[in-house]
Parts: sequence; C-alpha cells; structure tokens
Amino acid sequence: MAMAFDCRQCGRCCMHLGDYIEIEREVGPFEFTCCSVSSGTTFTARVDADKQDLFSDRTWIREHPAACPFLRPSGTRIVCTIHHTSPAQCKAYRCVIARIYSPDGVEMGYITGTRALHSSDPALRAAWDEVERAIAACPEDAESRIAPLLARRGYRCE
Repeated sequence: MAMAFDCRQCGRCCMHLGDYIEIEREVGPFEFTCCSVSSGTTFTARVDADKQDLFSDRTWIREHPAACPFLRPSGTRIVCTIHHTSPAQCKAYRCVIARIYSPDGVEMGYITGTRALHSSDPALRAAWDEVERAIAACPEDAESRIAPLLARRGYRCE
C-alpha cells in the first residue's frame, strides 16, 4: 500500500545532484535553461518567488559543489529553490526513510518515503505485512510506529 510522501527537507537526496542537473544559461531574472543530464532533457527552472533570497546567497553552494545548484539551507532545513519547476526525476523521487537491520546488524531492506518496503527477505516481508495492516487500521503517526512494530519481530530501523 503506497501512502503519502512527507519530505523531511533534509537535503540528502540532492547533495550529489550537481552532476545530474546543470544550469546551461540564465535566461531571465531567476530563470534558467537547465539540462537533466541523466535523461538528456532540457527544462526551464524558475526560482520560487519565496526562495529568491535563499538562492541569491551562493555561499552554501560554493561549499557544496556536488549538490544540486538549486539547493539551499533555510534554517534547519535544506530546500529546493525551484520546487514548482523542478524536473520530472525530482518530482518522482522518494527518499529512504529507514534502513532495516537484522539483530546481528545485517541490512535486510529499506523503506522509502512512500512507506514502501524494499526487501527480498521473506521473513521481513511477512513482518512488513503486519506493519501495513497496523498502519492501515490507524494511519495517524504511521511513520513513527514502524520501528517499534518491526522491533517486536527483532528488526532494528535507522
């Protein structure tokens, strides 16, 4: 069952996208022609009006040259300054919200931001079926309940 994705704005997903999103040229104030290198497609990026001040400060991006050129800090968050015009690959991305380990520390799978389990381990998949049923019965604070539910089966989430 896919659930709504809630971005934490930690920035980890975009910290190495500087090689994948290139600014080709500035075509207007806060407007750029860009290339999505992985797909070879071009797109127009417009810096969101409420993030233009963040984007104008180039200090952080100079210190993080591998990061997406449109990523900037905002308080304790790391935000996309082109959220409304970001390319399709960015809009579709869902991060890893937790990695799941066996009692002896072996990574058994991970959970993405859509709260989908990625694992080929049958025992973990069976435990996940129980987690999904529990979450579906009471979806409030679902994400915070995943680790304790899996811990009952001996798994550790990080």
